[in-house]
Amino acid sequence: MVGGLPLKKLLGWFKKLFGGKKNIRLGFYGPPNAGKTTLANKISMDWTGEPVGSVSEIPHETRAVQKKEKVVVRTQGKQIEMNLLDMPGIATKIDYNEFLEFGLESEDAQSRAKDATKGVIEAIKWLEHVDTALVVLDSTKDPYTQVNITIIGNLEAREIPVLIVANKVDLEGSDPQRIREAFPQHPVVEVSGLRGDHIERLYEEIANHSR
Repeated sequence: MVGGLPLKKLLGWFKKLFGGKKNIRLGFYGPPNAGKTTLANKISMDWTGEPVGSVSEIPHETRAVQKKEKVVVRTQGKQIEMNLLDMPGIATKIDYNEFLEFGLESEDAQSRAKDATKGVIEAIKWLEHVDTALVVLDSTKDPYTQVNITIIGNLEAREIPVLIVANKVDLEGSDPQRIREAFPQHPVVEVSGLRGDHIERLYEEIANHSR
């Protein structure tokens, strides 16, 4: 007995009160140009009719955390309310010269590199505010990189549930199996954020793996 209540009944009451989180803070993590914002836009457009942010072929288009709150997803008879947190791309090194290759002027390239560096720091700080993480990887590229290992390692250290998204399966050269082999400890969902291929499967996995 605790406070006049049977222990079993008390534990059941606490579980009912705190056991299910109604609003999930879903963080989109990954390297630059993996398609994080494209995927976040797809999810947001499906359920709110509004995008989260702009996309570009130039790396580090997202240089600050972009948010879309109260996105209600319905799947498998469940209803999940999510705050989408689209993070800047994580990189170990940001060189302004890479932006010059896309036609940016030197001053603009340096400014973009500076903002992108701040964005990486901000994305790492936001780990404290994420309930579940989608690690979005380009399935046409080698997944076993220092950046990807660092991202997933940081999430694991904080015991944040990780769902890996093998994105861009619509492109030639896509090989999601390489991602599964690189990170066998986490579930992998194959999608095309651009076309929406297998997006319903992603919603189901989010519902299953969110804490």
